[in-house]
Amino acid sequence: MTTPFYVSPEQIMKDRAEYARKGISRGRSVAVIFYDKGILFVGENPSRALHKISEIYDRIAFAAAGRYNEYEQLRIAGVRHADMRGYVYDRRDVTGRALANTYAQALGTMFSEGSGKPYEVELAVAEVGGEAADDQGYRVTFDGQVTDIRGFQVLGGAADAVSSVLEDSFEEHASLETVLNAAVDALGRDGTEPRTLAPNQLEVAVLDRTRPQVRKFRRIAGPALARLLGRDGADENDNGGNDSDSGTGKDAAAETAIADGDVLGAVDDLLEDGDSSES
Repeated sequence: MTTPFYVSPEQIMKDRAEYARKGISRGRSVAVIFYDKGILFVGENPSRALHKISEIYDRIAFAAAGRYNEYEQLRIAGVRHADMRGYVYDRRDVTGRALANTYAQALGTMFSEGSGKPYEVELAVAEVGGEAADDQGYRVTFDGQVTDIRGFQVLGGAADAVSSVLEDSFEEHASLETVLNAAVDALGRDGTEPRTLAPNQLEVAVLDRTRPQVRKFRRIAGPALARLLGRDGADENDNGGNDSDSGTGKDAAAETAIADGDVLGAVDDLLEDGDSSES
């Protein structure tokens, strides 16, 4: 009878960590950056259907890098957890910190006790507050470690190379246009030949504290993204905000939101305006 090989627990943990890191580094990076009016999420992602960045709750958003099927499971679980907590208690009881801790416990258990392979994912959970000082961001790694996000954080891919470039150009309390252009420039300089990323290669979203809706998440795509990046493709029919000849204000706001790639925001605009007209 042969004797099974002995592998120390320390070596097992090292092997699992190395496996997860390699899987995460194969993808493209995602950056989470604080700016003057909220929190920006930007990543290289040419797919229009498979999102790396998503809304979780009213003021909370989620970004991830790694294996899509694994972080999509975590995203769905986070949405269900937040909805249930908001329903049972109160919407104000749903916080980014609690959600990040929940993710950390789940990933930590999978990493240390799971019989299968560890999850090849790295997550960021961010919550926008009423003031810039109240904004919160948390990075959750594959082994369940949680750290605060200070200023900005880069997940997955060539995170170290992108972070070093972004660190040189990052400015606290800068405008959305400034931090977006800095992030896109950094993502294109990921240790390979410098690249210029086109708007259709990017996935961009913000948690914007200035939005009048309860839900602060908004995607930015199409002409709106091209304008922020200073690229060709801005909306030629843009009338500079003059709605006198374009119908009602709610229709104009909805059309603007759709042009910005924010369909759910357009629905919010229409519903809120409808509620106010009935009161």
